[in-house]
Amino acid sequence: MRDQMTRAHPHLTGRKLIGARYFNKGYLSTVGQAANPASTRDTDGHGTHTLSTAAGRFVPGANLFGYGNGTAKGGAPGAHVAAYKVCWRPVNGSECFDADIIAAFDAAIHDGVDVLSVSLGGAPAGYLRDGVAIGSFHAVRRGVTVVCSAGNSGPGAGTVSNTAPWLVTVGASTMDREFPAYLVLGNNKKIKGQSLSPVRLAGGKNYPLISSEQARAANATASQARLCMEGSLERGKVEGRIVVCMRGKNARVEKGEAVRRAGGAGLVLANDEATGNEMIADAHVLPATHVTYSDGVALLAYLNSTRSPSGFITVPDTALDTKPAPFMAAFSSQGPNTVTTQILKPDITAPGVSILAAFTGQAGPTGLAFDSRRVLFNAESGTSMSCPHVAGVAGLLKALHPDWSPAAIKSAIMTTARVKDNMRRPMSNSSFLRATPFSYGAGHVQPGRAADPGLVYDMNDTDYLGFLCALGYNSSVIATFMASGSGAQPPYACPPARRPEDLNYPSFALPHLSPSGAARTVTRRVRNVGAAPAAYVASVAEPRGVSVAVRPSRLEFTAAGEELEFAVTFRAKKGSFLAGEYEFGRLVWSDAAAGGRHRVRSPLVVRVVDKKGKNGLPIS
Repeated sequence: MRDQMTRAHPHLTGRKLIGARYFNKGYLSTVGQAANPASTRDTDGHGTHTLSTAAGRFVPGANLFGYGNGTAKGGAPGAHVAAYKVCWRPVNGSECFDADIIAAFDAAIHDGVDVLSVSLGGAPAGYLRDGVAIGSFHAVRRGVTVVCSAGNSGPGAGTVSNTAPWLVTVGASTMDREFPAYLVLGNNKKIKGQSLSPVRLAGGKNYPLISSEQARAANATASQARLCMEGSLERGKVEGRIVVCMRGKNARVEKGEAVRRAGGAGLVLANDEATGNEMIADAHVLPATHVTYSDGVALLAYLNSTRSPSGFITVPDTALDTKPAPFMAAFSSQGPNTVTTQILKPDITAPGVSILAAFTGQAGPTGLAFDSRRVLFNAESGTSMSCPHVAGVAGLLKALHPDWSPAAIKSAIMTTARVKDNMRRPMSNSSFLRATPFSYGAGHVQPGRAADPGLVYDMNDTDYLGFLCALGYNSSVIATFMASGSGAQPPYACPPARRPEDLNYPSFALPHLSPSGAARTVTRRVRNVGAAPAAYVASVAEPRGVSVAVRPSRLEFTAAGEELEFAVTFRAKKGSFLAGEYEFGRLVWSDAAAGGRHRVRSPLVVRVVDKKGKNGLPIS
């Protein structure tokens, strides 16, 4: 597993068993014919893992080294699947070429798929320069729901990728299962960490503890030793000891291999401040545990204040119903959307930490060259793992509601999400500070509730093309964007002036509200997909310093399938906002007063600024 965004192969659920195909012409045109064998075989396990998460059938006795043992299944276990391989061995940092990605999208459309799970992405880019955005646009136009990873570049702001509004963009959060392994210090203090190491310390005795920086080899820098880079540790200082290494830069399991090669007995991996409380269970190659930032600070203080520090790492266990859960993974990329700030991204979050799923026999569980172990199942972490969770949900919704559009499926998933953890507290980030919609979008997915959302925000070709016009794309450019294998499109006639924030999206983002008190109004429409008649009443939790008015505040539907429009007006409250800061609120449509049980929830994201730049990008 890797902290950076990993390569992946898109997978999908479809109406029939199609098989596996590969696409490499774009790759070969750059690297040459001898660079890679042409094969659909999964050589690194990523594709197998994500595919089985989306649609794997029931398998009893699934586990990794005995941990997490139980019956495994994918999100849509009855679905037929196909795999489209588009990523290959990296060459100069490139491994997934747009030409191959778009070709795979075209093939999937031709094959008649219903849902595409795309666990790949790169840096945020304009829609005409993004192969995933282009390919998915054609898929969505033909009724295919496309689900993508948000990226693993968090926790920095503005790192989210796959920002096109026709995509479902998924962040990563934890679930209520952990694999605790404790470090028991010589003073009997216990520090909880996590691990999936199959190797245990011998003898039931305490081992000397040392920080990796104290074990620095003569030819290594302090930074290299702190991170336990290969060759940075001196054998004479490490041998027979448990070594404390800091997280960052090189792979987590690679640090343990550096300790093992230097003769170390065990590894304690401590988070840096940015990764906070996020503990990831890895299949380490020696006895190991991964601890939080605060515990790592306390541990280093113990090492520095004790003459002969010692400790013992317990054998990992499988723990269920852990709290708090879910909380956001530190690696999960965050908003705001740097391509179009008026569209909130990510859209949703789902389990993406220590996910157990099927794995290839072509690589070890760590994916590192030195790992000769082979497993049937593996635990992986990343937004690549959360993406297929939502794709599986989308497949189930398509089976329940075959007439729903991709936008309706997306809306149902978003407006029924949860924003509280299993302690009934607001969801937090990895530092256990309150998370925001820039981390989780509309919230953590709730599949059961998505099946009956009550109302949906629907969209079609006209909406998306009008959105592109609102961004300033001219008719000729949009015609190029619409072009497919069937040939060029005639010029597209843009409608009268529109604004990006008026796209019928299930969330609201206004990055440039005037501080003068001038009102800004956006419109939306919702369709009743529940029983009729039905009446919904709006309630608002206002962003700090902003007043929000909904007109009408009551929607009465006389028939199923009826669509009604409403307007939301935002106005800065004089002297009560922080200029340049994003504030968050929510709009909820509820039918509780009429005896219903639906709560159709949308996040509100507002920024009060004096000016706006190109395409509405705020300047503080």
